[in-house]
Amino acid sequence: MHEPTPEQYNPPLTWRAHLWRSVLAVAISAAVWPTTAVLQWREARPLFWLDLSVGALALALSFLRRRWPLGVALLTTAAGFVSVSASGPGVLAAVSLATRRVLWQVVTVGVLGLAATMGFSALGTNPDNGPWWVDFAVGLAFTIAMLVWGMYLGSRRELLWTLRDRAERAEAEQELRVEQGRSNERARIAREMHDVLAHRISLITMHAGALSYRTDLSADEMRSTAELIQTTSHEALTDLRQVLGVLRDPHSAGLRARPQPTFEDLGALIDEAKASGMKVQYDERVEDRLRMPDQVGRTTYRIVQEGLTNARKHAPGVTVLVGVSGSAEDGVDIRVRNPARGDGASTTPGAGLGLVGLTERAMLSGGRLETGRVGGSFELHGWLPWTPSPAPAP
Repeated sequence: MHEPTPEQYNPPLTWRAHLWRSVLAVAISAAVWPTTAVLQWREARPLFWLDLSVGALALALSFLRRRWPLGVALLTTAAGFVSVSASGPGVLAAVSLATRRVLWQVVTVGVLGLAATMGFSALGTNPDNGPWWVDFAVGLAFTIAMLVWGMYLGSRRELLWTLRDRAERAEAEQELRVEQGRSNERARIAREMHDVLAHRISLITMHAGALSYRTDLSADEMRSTAELIQTTSHEALTDLRQVLGVLRDPHSAGLRARPQPTFEDLGALIDEAKASGMKVQYDERVEDRLRMPDQVGRTTYRIVQEGLTNARKHAPGVTVLVGVSGSAEDGVDIRVRNPARGDGASTTPGAGLGLVGLTERAMLSGGRLETGRVGGSFELHGWLPWTPSPAPAP
C-alpha cells in the first residue's frame, strides 16, 4: 500500500489557519508568563526584555515550522531556557513536529523541552520556589501530553488522507472497469457483426460474379438472382448500421437484443449455402447435441460460417466438406475442407481478421483453431471443449 508522506496528509495552511494557531500560541504564553514577567520587571528588567524579545522571535520562527520542522522545533524549544514567553510558539512547533511521528525527533524535542523547563527554574527567575521534583513532574506530564496530542493529530490526518485516497482510487478503478467492460462488449459485438457481414457480402459477390460471366440465364433466373442480391444487400446494410451504432455509441446495447446463433442453427446455415449455389457435403455426428452449451454451439457455428465464407471467396464452385463431431467427453471437433485453387487468388478483398478473431475466441474457450493446406485441399480445423473455460476478468 502507498505510504503517504507528512507533506501529503498534513493539510496546507491558509492565512486563517496561521492566524488561529498564532493566537493560540500567544494565549499559551500569556497564560504562563505574567507572574514571571512581574518578577523580571521588578528584579531583573533586562531579563524581561530578553524574555519578550526571544518570545517574539520564537513566534516569528513558528511560521516556518512546515518548511523546517525539526530545526524550528529545536530552536523554539531551546528558547525556553531564557524565555517563558516562548512557551506558546515552542508548544506550537513541537506539536507540529509530532504530527510527523518520527520517534527520534519527537523524543529529542521532548527531552530538550523538559531540560529547558528545569534550566529556566535553575536561573532563579522562577517565582515558584517549590521542590524541583514537582517542576520536573509537571513539566514531564505536560511534555508527554503535548507530544502525544501531536502524534494523535498526525495519525488522524493520515487516516483521513488514506481513506480519501482509497475512495478516489476505488472510484477511478471502477470507472476504468466500466469503460473497459464497455470496450470489450463493443469489440465482441463488432466481431459478431464482422462474421455476419463477411458471410452476406460474400454471397452478394458470388451472385454478382455469376451474372457477369453467365450468358445462358433466362430472364426469370436473372430476375431471381437480382432479387436475391437486393435482399442480401438490404440485410447487410441493416447489419452494418447496427455495427456503426455500436461503435459510435459507447452506451449502446448493440446486439444483446438480437438472438445469437446456436448449434441448432447450423443446419439452416448449410441450407442457405446450398440455396446460394454452393456445393456442400455436411456430416454431423454430435452426441447429445441438445445439451451442448450455447457458447460452444455459437463458436462452432461461427467457425463453419467462416469456413464457408472463405471457400466461397477463394474457391468458388468447388465442393466443400463440413464435418462436426463430438461428445461431452471428447469435446467438439469441426472440420471445413475444400479443394485449393491452383492460383490461390481471390477477387474478393478481405483483411483476414475473421480467422484471427475466431482463433482468439477458440483460445478463450480453452480450444484451438488451425488452418492450412492438407494435400491439395485447404482445411479449417477447430476443437472446442464441451464445457468452455471462463473468460478472464477485464
